[in-house]
Amino acid sequence: MEKIALYFDQLLDQSSPQAPIWNQEALLEDQPLSWSYIDGCMMLAVQKMYQVTKDEKYLNFMEHFIDFYIDEAGHPLGFKESTYNSDAINEGKVLFQLYDITKKEKYRKAIENLYRQVQLQPRTSEGSLWHKLIYPQQVWLDGLYMVQPFSVMYEVRYQKQPAIGEAMLQFETVAARMRDSATGLYYHGYDCSKLAFWADDRTGCSPHFWTRSIGWFAMALVDTAAFLKQTGTWKKEQEQLQVYLRSLLEALLPFQDQASHLFFQVTDAGKRPGNYLETSGSAALAYVMMKGYRTGLLSKEYGVRGEQILTSLHARKLIETHEGFSLKDICLVAGLGGMPGKGAYKERDGSFAYYISEPAVENDAKGIGPLVFAYTEWLLLHQ
Repeated sequence: MEKIALYFDQLLDQSSPQAPIWNQEALLEDQPLSWSYIDGCMMLAVQKMYQVTKDEKYLNFMEHFIDFYIDEAGHPLGFKESTYNSDAINEGKVLFQLYDITKKEKYRKAIENLYRQVQLQPRTSEGSLWHKLIYPQQVWLDGLYMVQPFSVMYEVRYQKQPAIGEAMLQFETVAARMRDSATGLYYHGYDCSKLAFWADDRTGCSPHFWTRSIGWFAMALVDTAAFLKQTGTWKKEQEQLQVYLRSLLEALLPFQDQASHLFFQVTDAGKRPGNYLETSGSAALAYVMMKGYRTGLLSKEYGVRGEQILTSLHARKLIETHEGFSLKDICLVAGLGGMPGKGAYKERDGSFAYYISEPAVENDAKGIGPLVFAYTEWLLLHQ
C-alpha cells in the first residue's frame, strides 16, 4: 500500500494553492481558482493523512492551501452564498481542526459564513435541502455528504441545543424517497415536485443508480454516525444511521464485481457494453466499509471487504508511468439536468447512456480523496 502514500505525496509536491493539479474539470475548462468541493476532497485527504501519520508536512500543506482561499473576513474565494450550492460546504469540514490548532479567527469566521448558507438553504416541502438554487425542489445524494457531516460538527461544537434532528430529517427523507424497494439501492436524484424532465412521474426519482453518488451517501452516513458515536450522546440517532448504512451495503454486495471486488459506474448494469469499473465510487465504499468496522458500526466482514477493494484499486487502478503514478478510471463528473454533459451524450437525463458518456479521467480529487481516505483507514486498522 506504500504506493498510495508515494502517489499522494507526488501530487502535493507538484501542486500549490495557485496551481492544484487534481481538479480536472477546472484544468480542462480553464476555470478560475475558487473554493471548491473538489479541493475539499483533497484537503480532507491531507487532513486524514496528518491525523494518522502526525507528519507536520500535511498540516503545513493544508494550512498554506486554505489560507490562500480564505480572506481575513472569513470569505472563501469565489464563494457566493446566494447560489445555495451545497457542494460549497464540503471543504469547510477541514476548518474545525485547523481552527483548533492555529486559532486563526478567519477560519472561525469562515465556518460561520458556510453555516449561514446551510441555515438559509432553500428546502423542499418535506424539509430537505435543495441541492442548488438552480435545481429547485431537487435532492441529490451528493449533497448529503457535502453538508450533513459539517452541519452536525457545527451543531455539536457551537450550539447549546444542537439541532441533530434537522440533520436526521435529511437522511430520513432520502431513505424514504430515494431508496428503490426492489434492489435497496439509492437513486442519484429526487425531485419533490416531480417536474424535472428526468424525474419519474410517480416517485420523482432519477432513472438509474450511479455508484459515486451512492458512495457520497454512504460516506455521509458513516462519517455522521461515527461522529455521533464519538460524542456518546445521540445513541438513538447514531443507531438509525447504522441501520441505513448496513441496509445500503447489504444491497450493494450483489452488484460487486466478483473478480475485481470493485463496483461499476452504473451500479446495477454489470458488464453491459460501455459500463466500467469506476474508481471513485469503489474507493468511497472501501473507506466506508473499513471505517465502519474500525468504529464499531459494521461487522468485521465489511472491514475485510473494504480492504479487498482497496487492494484491488491499488493493483488495478493506480498505475506507474514514466512520470510517476497515475490513478485512472475516475468519472469526471455526473449530474442531472441544468447543463450539458461533458461527453458526446449532452442531455443529463440520468440514463445509462448518459452516465457512461461522461469522460473517465486520471488524477482527479473525486477519486484521489476517497482512495486516500480508505488508505488512512487501512493504516489505522493495521497499526
